[in-house]
Amino acid sequence: MKKLIVLIFISVLLASCGNHENDAAAIKKQIRDYREDIVSLNDKIEKLKTKLDALGDSSDMANAIKVRVENAAVKPFSEYFEAIGEVEARDEAFISPEVAGQIISIFVKEGQKVKKGQLLAKLDTKVIEKNMDDVKTQLEYAETLYNKQKQLWDKNIGSERQYLDSKNKYQTLKNKLATLQAQYNRSLIHSPINGYVEELLQQKGELATPGIRMMHIVDLDKLKVTAMISEAHLPSIRPGEMVDITFPTFPGIKFHKPITLIGKVVNKQNRTFKIQVELENSDGKLKPNLLANIRINNYNSDTNIVIPSLVIREDMKGSYLYVAEKEGNHRVAKKKYLKVGRSYRNKSEILSGLNVGDKVITDGYSNVSDGTIISIAG
Repeated sequence: MKKLIVLIFISVLLASCGNHENDAAAIKKQIRDYREDIVSLNDKIEKLKTKLDALGDSSDMANAIKVRVENAAVKPFSEYFEAIGEVEARDEAFISPEVAGQIISIFVKEGQKVKKGQLLAKLDTKVIEKNMDDVKTQLEYAETLYNKQKQLWDKNIGSERQYLDSKNKYQTLKNKLATLQAQYNRSLIHSPINGYVEELLQQKGELATPGIRMMHIVDLDKLKVTAMISEAHLPSIRPGEMVDITFPTFPGIKFHKPITLIGKVVNKQNRTFKIQVELENSDGKLKPNLLANIRINNYNSDTNIVIPSLVIREDMKGSYLYVAEKEGNHRVAKKKYLKVGRSYRNKSEILSGLNVGDKVITDGYSNVSDGTIISIAG
């Protein structure tokens, strides 16, 4: 505006000089008049700018940087850490026989659901059964003889030796039959748990041997998730603390369960300790060895200001952000240095340097510097 006035003045002056080029006094008078006009116009311009400022507008606002702000406020803040775990069956059994013998029958198939105590397989028991039949015959005779000797002995008839011999023979055969019965029972393989037959490792006709796995049974209804946690987190983990469990394979399945076991020993090879969380799996979707994500809370606070982490920047002096402040008739960006606490998932707690109610610039902060004139978007 000032340049425009000066150009007008010069144009009029030249025109005047053209008309009064020989009248120096008249030219000087015109110059004085025009200078007075310039002062008057500048004064009017400043008054109009003041009115614009009062209305929330100014000539500088045309170049103002648009930003969005958020009022600094004290909010609850929680920090979590995550660990990778594996699903395990709480109950599973690798079945092997107690005695050696040829497998003559397998009564289940892979994938079949079985109940605790159900007969799974039978070993060859022909020899044991024959011995049991022989002993039963001998035992029947020995029992009869013993009963007769006892009756006579009770009547003081016969010798004590005859009575004791019959008694001893009867008891010996009775014990022998019990031993054979136990051997026979061990030849019958029963399930020790409820579950599913995961794998048959031996087939009918093969020789089963104690210590050699014959089949694998797993209970899918009750599972546990086991994870190895860095010893750095040991102070923040307690039995019964609730954790969140999710599964990459099944994004829709989530559990909020307590920690049921904390290991008593730190592994000196990788400096970790074990935790376990028990789960119910009534629909059978989850399987042993499935990967699981465990989210564990290790810090909570409700006394500090919490802001988006993205607005915090760094320079040689430390962490800072920009806030919107009133300066005269404008709003400007002001640089504030902070002491930042913990951060989690794009939220950070501020320990000092920021006051409740400060207008933190959350959008457009990368386009401003200290003192930049700004306008706040609605």
